[in-house]
Amino acid sequence: MTTASDPSYPAHWEADVVLRDGGTARIRPITPEDAGRLVSFYEQVSDESKYYRFFAPYPRLSDRDVHRFTHHDYVDRVGLAATVGEDFIGTVRYDRIGPDGRPASAPADEAEVAFLVQDAHQGRGVASALLEHIGAVARERGIRRFAAEVLPANTRMIKVFTDAGYQQKRSFEDGAVRLTLDLEPTAESLAVQRAREQRAEARSVQRLLAPGSVAVVGVSRSGGGVGAAALRNLRDSGFRGHLYAVNEARAPGAGGDLLDGVRAYRSLAEIDAPVDLAVVAVPAERVPQVVADCGDHGVQGLVVLSAGYAETGPAGLERQRELVRQVRSHGMRLIGPNAFGVINTAPEVALNASLAPVPAPVPGRIGLFTQSGAIGIALLSALLRRGEGLSSFVSAGNRADVSGNDILQYWYEDEATDVALMYLETLGNPRKFTRLARRTAAVKPVVVAKGGRHTPAGHAVPGTRLPETTVSALLRQAGVIRVDTVTELVDAGLLLASQPVPAGPRVAILGNSESLGYLTYDACLAQGLRPSSPVDLTTAATPADFGSAVSAALASDAHDAVVVTAIPWVGEEACADTGADDLAEALRDAAAAHPGKPVAVVHVELADLVQALSREDVRIPAYPAAERAVRAVAEAVRYGQWRRANADSGHVPEYDDIDEAGAAAQLAGLLAGGAGPDGVITLADGDAAALLARYGIRVLPTLPAPTPDAAAKAAAALGYPVALKTTAPHLRHRADLGGVRLDLTTEAELRRSYDELTELLGTPAELQPVVQAMVPRGVDTVVRSVIDPAAGAVLSFGLAGVASELLGDTAHRLVPATDRDAAGLIRSIRTAPLLFGWRGSDPVDTPALEELLLRLSRLVDDHPEVVGVTLEPVVVATEGLSVLSAAVRIAHPPARTDLGPRTLPSY
Repeated sequence: MTTASDPSYPAHWEADVVLRDGGTARIRPITPEDAGRLVSFYEQVSDESKYYRFFAPYPRLSDRDVHRFTHHDYVDRVGLAATVGEDFIGTVRYDRIGPDGRPASAPADEAEVAFLVQDAHQGRGVASALLEHIGAVARERGIRRFAAEVLPANTRMIKVFTDAGYQQKRSFEDGAVRLTLDLEPTAESLAVQRAREQRAEARSVQRLLAPGSVAVVGVSRSGGGVGAAALRNLRDSGFRGHLYAVNEARAPGAGGDLLDGVRAYRSLAEIDAPVDLAVVAVPAERVPQVVADCGDHGVQGLVVLSAGYAETGPAGLERQRELVRQVRSHGMRLIGPNAFGVINTAPEVALNASLAPVPAPVPGRIGLFTQSGAIGIALLSALLRRGEGLSSFVSAGNRADVSGNDILQYWYEDEATDVALMYLETLGNPRKFTRLARRTAAVKPVVVAKGGRHTPAGHAVPGTRLPETTVSALLRQAGVIRVDTVTELVDAGLLLASQPVPAGPRVAILGNSESLGYLTYDACLAQGLRPSSPVDLTTAATPADFGSAVSAALASDAHDAVVVTAIPWVGEEACADTGADDLAEALRDAAAAHPGKPVAVVHVELADLVQALSREDVRIPAYPAAERAVRAVAEAVRYGQWRRANADSGHVPEYDDIDEAGAAAQLAGLLAGGAGPDGVITLADGDAAALLARYGIRVLPTLPAPTPDAAAKAAAALGYPVALKTTAPHLRHRADLGGVRLDLTTEAELRRSYDELTELLGTPAELQPVVQAMVPRGVDTVVRSVIDPAAGAVLSFGLAGVASELLGDTAHRLVPATDRDAAGLIRSIRTAPLLFGWRGSDPVDTPALEELLLRLSRLVDDHPEVVGVTLEPVVVATEGLSVLSAAVRIAHPPARTDLGPRTLPSY
């Protein structure tokens, strides 16, 4: 369908969505070209559904109906369709009405809304998804309320409206239920939307990881190649479902014969049974035909192992985009392309649709996601060597569709997964990732190694402008355990999968090597833990001695965790064959008797101990270096502290004096005037102050002083005492360079200071001097907010001055910030003591500072047009604060895929 010729067509309303059953559909505006599709759709709707829609028998649409339902102005009359392929499966429309219920135009802000969903697709959440999208469209067009009339017997549609979470009114008139919905998003409507998103996306991943049948397409007769390797892994893993091989080179009539022990066919069409998952291993140029065959056969999802996509360059990127479009048009989801595969070790599934070398992973409690196949191999091998198993594994390759966010949705409710390990090269939707990670981390640990401070080939995502330390801080704010290497990823995962989360930082250290004990002690101090003095059991210590010491340490109220150090046993009764087993048994018995505290082991040249400690139900992680064991314990300690602190995550306060509508109107007017070459407008000081004032942020007035007389006139208007300062870019906010004169109480002082500035630093035209009223003394701070391409909206705070800038002493929080976030933000900088009475000084008004941060967060969150705000300096006194200067940058709203109606990433 071509829409480029119609400039009014709102292409930005098009979206792919995941439905309740895990399948996908595309939502888009209805156009005149859809007349035939609408008629065909209506013919497939039952008489009962038609009656519910029109309140009367309505067997067919008239030509007038078809014209009315396909011609819209996209302002007062809008129709959306949910499609799979070229076919409609559901429609929704609204018509703007006035107070009398008749058709109207703006400023009327109410519309009648009506749905129709094909019977075969009812119960899939089609209507709920359409309601979210038509509601967003209506808000964009200035409509604030929906009115709907529903027959009492149409309980499904009534439930769609009542379950949406919007504020609503309900009445019964003329035999119909009349519902009025306020379209302003509420906390409840957002919670409903995100709960539906979680269930749908988790279900879509479940269909990929727990299929009832799998076909591998592209299996060579020779037994070599990617397809044959995937087929062997599926066969050898004991997959519980039906397994098929597809090789188009087989002779005609040979369908159903065996290939490598698996029933083989020339094409999917020859398989006379459902296929849930297709593993595709054909050259990239043949993949489109395979996808079409999968769509025709009703396949639910694909794992595309084939390479030759975005990782190869622009042509490959376009091929990848077309692949995603084609897959989604059939209602399927895709892992890949260039994927390494998926594994699900659940006994009832036993799926190994991957290229993982043998031996296959064993069942365990760790979920593993990687984007890189090579890293996937390294992690699988490391876990196997350490005796740890997996619940599930996904290596998504170019992750053109299914991403780490989808896998987090699945792991959140997966009872088989206790720990989520993720190796991420990029974050496609970081705002959504941090939201999902925060929610998941509240119930199970999420450990992330984020590699690649560049964007790998095949990953078309925005890069971040934030320092790596800032990205780490933001991830940790969301409860993510951020590590730097795959080794640390495995180390942390082993501890968290087998041990309880420690209740605090107090660590007992014991073992049979004094030197190793003190190495461990120093490592604890370096990680901010509180170790007790190491207990040396001597090299003659027996397994029984270890067991007794560990039991005593675990039983003590003075310890939250225990680190055991062990070197080869040199006692007279030492036995090389049984020493590791005996020690492992003693440690397991002690840990089992005190299950509430974690135990980690540091070993030297005791490789057998690693396996011995991982063989039983009570498993204890072992590490070949003290630093690695302590780092894992420290990460668990910090995670426990975050979890306890975030039991109450805080709330985003409401302020009665915020003028959200006025700010929106002001921004629309400013953007209508056009932006600069980079699309960004830096607001004039007056416009910036007016915008901030709508959110209760007052900027102290500043008057220009191009001449001494103008300065004197400005000071008279403001009232003495005043400050005289330069605003030239190279001197702005640099009091250390002498461009500021404070506490000028008379006109004579003002003129003298003016002459000094111009004599020392330059002409008035160069200095751009201004006059400002003096404010109470306090601590100078800086408050900023910026929209980062990769991290989303970020709120930052620090003290003003070159020392803080030089040391990078700035703290960050994601927007929207809660009251807990604001309180933590000002307390997390190293120079925070200066705000709380350092060396006898008076504490400043931190509640006022927290309110300023929250108001700025609200402004940025409510209006994505605001892409940057700097308040510098903000002088925080003992009572109140003063914003002396503000800079605001705006631009047309960027795509914020985590806000608004549910939608899959665009392609």
